[in-house]
Amino acid sequence: MTRNVQIVPSENPDNPRISAAETKGAGLDAIASTMQHVAEELGIWEGMKLLSKMNQKDGFDCPGCAWPDPDDHRSKLFEYCENGAKALAEEATNKHIGAAFFAHHSVEELSRWTDYQIGKAGRLTQPLWLPEGELHYREISWADAFKKIGDKLKSLADPNQAVFYTSGRTSNEAAFMYQLFVRAFGTNNLPDCSNMCHESSGTGLGETVGIGKGSVTLQDLHEAEVIMVMGQNPGTNHPRMMAALEKCKLNGGKIININPIPEAGTNVYVDPQSPLKVLTGGTQLTDQYLQVKVNGDVALLKAIMILLLEKEEAAPGSVFDLDFIKNSTEHYADLIASLKATDLEKCVAESGVSKAEIEKLAQLLAEKRKLIICWAMGLTQHENGVHNIREIVNLLLLKGSIGKPGAGTCPVRGHSNVQGDRTMGIWEKPKEAFLTKLDAQFGITSHREHGYDTIEAIEAMALKKVKVFFGMGGNFISATPDSEYTGKAVQNCDLTVQVSTKLNRSHLVTGKAAIILPCLGRTEEDVQTSGAQFVTVENSMGVVHSSKGTRKPASKNLKSEPAIVAAIAHETLGSSINWKEMATNYDAVRDHIEAVIPGFEKYNERVRQAGGFYLPNGARDGKFDTPTGKAQFTINPISERTVADGHFILMTVRSHDQYNTTIYGLNDRYRGVKNGRRILLMNETDISESGFKPGQLININSHYKGAQRKAHNFRIVCYNIAKGCVAAYFPEANVLVPINSFADKSQTPASKFIEVSLEVV
Repeated sequence: MTRNVQIVPSENPDNPRISAAETKGAGLDAIASTMQHVAEELGIWEGMKLLSKMNQKDGFDCPGCAWPDPDDHRSKLFEYCENGAKALAEEATNKHIGAAFFAHHSVEELSRWTDYQIGKAGRLTQPLWLPEGELHYREISWADAFKKIGDKLKSLADPNQAVFYTSGRTSNEAAFMYQLFVRAFGTNNLPDCSNMCHESSGTGLGETVGIGKGSVTLQDLHEAEVIMVMGQNPGTNHPRMMAALEKCKLNGGKIININPIPEAGTNVYVDPQSPLKVLTGGTQLTDQYLQVKVNGDVALLKAIMILLLEKEEAAPGSVFDLDFIKNSTEHYADLIASLKATDLEKCVAESGVSKAEIEKLAQLLAEKRKLIICWAMGLTQHENGVHNIREIVNLLLLKGSIGKPGAGTCPVRGHSNVQGDRTMGIWEKPKEAFLTKLDAQFGITSHREHGYDTIEAIEAMALKKVKVFFGMGGNFISATPDSEYTGKAVQNCDLTVQVSTKLNRSHLVTGKAAIILPCLGRTEEDVQTSGAQFVTVENSMGVVHSSKGTRKPASKNLKSEPAIVAAIAHETLGSSINWKEMATNYDAVRDHIEAVIPGFEKYNERVRQAGGFYLPNGARDGKFDTPTGKAQFTINPISERTVADGHFILMTVRSHDQYNTTIYGLNDRYRGVKNGRRILLMNETDISESGFKPGQLININSHYKGAQRKAHNFRIVCYNIAKGCVAAYFPEANVLVPINSFADKSQTPASKFIEVSLEVV
């Protein structure tokens, strides 16, 4: 029997209410929204008790983003943001579902729900089994679930017939055990959510400064003279970043916002903890806003550098840091020759920003030396995503703005431990030094062939090369590009397994058979036979710290992620590795991590110190782990991507009631959208010139290399977005992202540049 499940979210039209976009972030509205979500899921009293422990040195890490906590003072009442509170409420909800829920609702029925409705169903509380050909999940014991998984893995003709995906929520301990199991099993098929977001950052930074992580600390942001925020929406995606930007402003720094859409959270910040700021209207953050067109970033950065070069040649040594360039970099002459051969006017035109605005920014940068550039998906999810990052590094190197206080690279990571997962070895392209130490520590022989990244894993499933898909957290179906293609590919698997806290679309669009393994959340106590446990995570600035849940688990039938990994590994591989020891006492896992991964000396001792510890970071110290020991200038061409006449460039974005694929609500407060998600943000002039009208219902067709994809029933919303560009929310718009459009080298899906045409419904 073939299940008739719906792969893409419901395509029924919405009837949103549209009002003017807001110009300020946070404030009393953020408090009201926080209380509303907490009350709905937990109740105010229980919710506030939990929130008081979130991001505290003796508490648990926010299950949302990876923004760092202050090293010193932390507010005992509000060391969290609005969307962090939503993430907590979503995970710790009092709504629970088990076998009875699935007996009443088939996977076919549930797949026709919206992603919002699916997520609001409640916490998963018991292991579940969907047999081949059946429509309802049924209860299964943990032992039977582990046996089914182990038996299936052992039956494979080749370990590469299994794919092991990881989300960024997984702890260091679980991630290390997971990759150890996968490598002992015999494959490097370890795609993760980094492949879809900051892989371009890691690739570009690794090539130029020798480390695929940012170089700055939170204190550096406070001390910077200029912070450029590019392709990022901090007010929604990393709201606590607004407080750091405010501290920079109060210290005399300047904030430059570069984005196709002006965002409230980068414009004015109203600190909800300060009655004075609430009364006086908050702090103006943005000193200059440049409305770059989608993928005009290399052109803009190149125009800035050409103007800086003119000033440098007029007064040598006054603009560029020539000593730093001479002593710490290579290929400076090549870059200068390339800039001189580049047409400034073409750069200006391709950026979409006026020459006067670029000249204004160049004058500011000429006068400053402590520059930080922050960025997110707006730069990485392009076919030239790696070039975007390398061009950022070029500008910073010219200014000598890496390896000094108040300056450096700042890729703002997404999920709370996505950076830690990579540090722990969750990577399909492991380095030889890591594998050598791993093998020596555990007496195994890891395969050296690179495994599948996310795009390659989808394509392998489409070709029926993969029999088992295992998801350690996340919502693979809704997070990935080309939804229909990906969903059909996953359905080719014999077995799909999901380790999860909440129901999502990946539990409904499955292989022939499916298993759900419910795990503890960040907020919950983790008690093993050796006693109460804590886990560790790494934030986006390289601080490793502890996280210890305080709430009673939603069900006695939940297991921790380390316990789940250990049980499956033992069932599959036997006892040649002492999985039980690691599952019952996480100190044992950390001892192994210390032996394998540099920077974790005295791990168990240092992570018990309040606030944790910083990992080594060569770029932060001005030491570049490149083949020559010097940072590399690179030549990055202006993007040649264009669209046909009458077509537009679509970028996917999040709403304010959303984190990654989790939909907290149906409002996008800052953008003035209420009660709807199937909308298309469109420039007023483009609407008029194309003969459309605001509120009109349209279908969106994407075009790539002769293939077309379609998304139905979106309403046009007139919005201040760069001309020729449009925006829609994911995962609803993911169906339009071509599987074969991705960044060179990093293979990050090009979700921020999709050529589309519009048709009236």
